[in-house]
Amino acid sequence: MDKPLAISMGEPAGVGPDIILALYARRHDLKLPPFCLFGDAPFLRARALRLGLNIDIGDVGAEGASTVFAHALPVAQVEGMVQDHPGQVSPVSAGAVIGAIEAAVAATLTGVCRGLVTAPIHKGALYHAGFKHPGHTEFLAELCANGGKPHLPVMMLAHGGLRAVPVTIHVPIKDVPGLLTKELIVETVRIVAHDLKHRFGIANPQIGMTGLNPHAGEGGGIGREELEIVGPAVAQLQFEGIGVEGPLPADTLFYPTHWARYDAVVAMYHDQALIPIKTVAFEDAVNVTLGLPIVRTSPDHGTAFDLAGTGRASPASFLAAIMMADAMTAAR
Repeated sequence: MDKPLAISMGEPAGVGPDIILALYARRHDLKLPPFCLFGDAPFLRARALRLGLNIDIGDVGAEGASTVFAHALPVAQVEGMVQDHPGQVSPVSAGAVIGAIEAAVAATLTGVCRGLVTAPIHKGALYHAGFKHPGHTEFLAELCANGGKPHLPVMMLAHGGLRAVPVTIHVPIKDVPGLLTKELIVETVRIVAHDLKHRFGIANPQIGMTGLNPHAGEGGGIGREELEIVGPAVAQLQFEGIGVEGPLPADTLFYPTHWARYDAVVAMYHDQALIPIKTVAFEDAVNVTLGLPIVRTSPDHGTAFDLAGTGRASPASFLAAIMMADAMTAAR
């Protein structure tokens, strides 16, 4: 049988476990690929009961997940105490949350699982357990490095054929111009082009590149970053044979007809890339991490504490994340 996907349970006080359980309950009609949930089985049984879901949970680990998936939710047990208190963050569960991520990554790196889908975490709760990373993605990059130099993780939000990538991510807007370099842009686009080809099956990817300033700088009249940084990066990438155009004005590049010309658009900062994709696919977009030696996707939403334990959280983005990880690993 096919190797399973790995899913880390995420923050137990949030909606991640709820959605995973709800999706598993509909596994047959949704035609879900087999997956193994890395988490705490007693907690998951309690949450399923709270949600009124009649689910058998099998503590079988990733190796047996595909065999039992049709009739029991495969769980790879992690150490630590996890309490079923929806919406109430507790540092008590932090060790189990971190352990679930570590075990899921290890299973994917070794080939026991073929791809990773991560449920949302709450970083504030994890800091009490020694979590020292600015975000989930940076932690994954370090785990994948296995003691070596971490890979450059590249965030992509995707919905169907629409894909947006920010060069800089969770930094203050005032810091963006100083962080942008020709080298960073070139390396980011190389990773995007590589993964579009090898993980999305696009033979000759075409990439649109925004400028930093309004109207892409208007030839230096509204800033010189396009002339001194973005333009030279585009020239280098074109010299390497990568299909990239830019710098282009962001306010027109994301017009749907223009956007559809490209397999991905690379933008200079977080909101420049994420506002367009969240406008057209707020509940359905998927967060994909490029540049890692494993396939990793996640839903494009947070922990949503106010919805935890209610059964009202939308599963659309998480379902899309599972199906995209399935498709990406199948393409390989």
